[in-house]
Amino acid sequence: MEEEDILEKITEQEKKLDMIYKSVKKIRTYFFWTLIVSIAVIILPIIALIIVIPKFLQILELGP
Repeated sequence: MEEEDILEKITEQEKKLDMIYKSVKKIRTYFFWTLIVSIAVIILPIIALIIVIPKFLQILELGP
């Protein structure tokens, strides 16, 4: 009787661990895509400004 209870608890724990693993996997992918979007929103515009500002200043010097 006692062994059956222990085996039942172990199987319940395995099911719960599988559910936790799936949840953590979803959270990990969410954080990954959040990082990618953050890089796209913050870093890429900074790089674009580094390229655009010198050209803009060059156009201003050549103007009038």
